[in-house]
Amino acid sequence: MKYQRILLKLSGESLMGGQKYGLSTEVLTSYARQIRSVTENGVQLAIVIGGGNIFRGLSGVSRGFDRVKGDQMGMLATIINSLALQSALESEGVKTRVLTSIRMEPIGEYYSKAKALEYMRAGEVVIIGGGTSNPFFSTDTASALRGVEIEADVMLKGTRVDGVYTADPEKDPTAVRFDEITFDEVYARGLKVMDLTAFTLCKENRLPIIVFDMDTEGNLGKVVAGDKIGTLVHN
Repeated sequence: MKYQRILLKLSGESLMGGQKYGLSTEVLTSYARQIRSVTENGVQLAIVIGGGNIFRGLSGVSRGFDRVKGDQMGMLATIINSLALQSALESEGVKTRVLTSIRMEPIGEYYSKAKALEYMRAGEVVIIGGGTSNPFFSTDTASALRGVEIEADVMLKGTRVDGVYTADPEKDPTAVRFDEITFDEVYARGLKVMDLTAFTLCKENRLPIIVFDMDTEGNLGKVVAGDKIGTLVHN
């Protein structure tokens, strides 16, 4: 395997599958199978999941929610998703721990770098819920922060899109996918890979990002093995 320690970022929206909100058991099972096959090869894996399938703080503001309360509701949504993925992984026989950035034992253990590394080294998958525990920070930023903290080799951003394009491929049929691109070029072109706080954190700490399509089963294993899947963003 090319990468030995990975931070995997999953989008909450992807967990909906074909539904308009909530959780798809089919998607959860597919993700769990892919994660199991990777960990069976000795890869250490930490996961951060978004909460957009349940509640998104920013969209709540437009409906009259206070931004801080909205973001806190979003943090709780990420923990619901973390528990759902933990359940799916355990059904596949993968020992999994949920760590939360907000104290909420017995739902999950309080996150610390030392605890995350201890479990990962013991061969367990670690899911880190609750974002950064602060409002105004996205789960992309939480992923970048945790990836840097646990000294991951790479941050894998599993989405419904198979990489970074010159424009939104769903709106522009002429958009072209990059095999790899530098952080500086992403800035210069104004491409939307993730929010700027997260992106800058990865750039400054030299944490490469691979954006790939997680919904095609088997892709996670290919990325971890070093196959040319998705787009590599690097310094």
